[in-house]
Amino acid sequence: MFFSLALYSVGFIGFILNRKHVLLALLSIELMLLAVTLLILIKSHWSLDVTGTVIGIYAIVIAGAESAIGLALVVNYHKNHGQIYLG
Repeated sequence: MFFSLALYSVGFIGFILNRKHVLLALLSIELMLLAVTLLILIKSHWSLDVTGTVIGIYAIVIAGAESAIGLALVVNYHKNHGQIYLG
């Protein structure tokens, strides 16, 4: 649980410090989502609950789709503006 808290904290601080750089902001959001998914999986393992495992796997699938869409948006933004910095 402490590892999950540390991952979430690193992702949150990274998002706050790197709001103008799109790729680092997306990476920080992914770290926060990974931390929450890890916490769900740990809790489901402790309570021997299959529902938590299914929700964790579903969250990982959603994170993969989110990464693909976010990267496509960044590539499109770079093609139109020539940079990926917001600001």
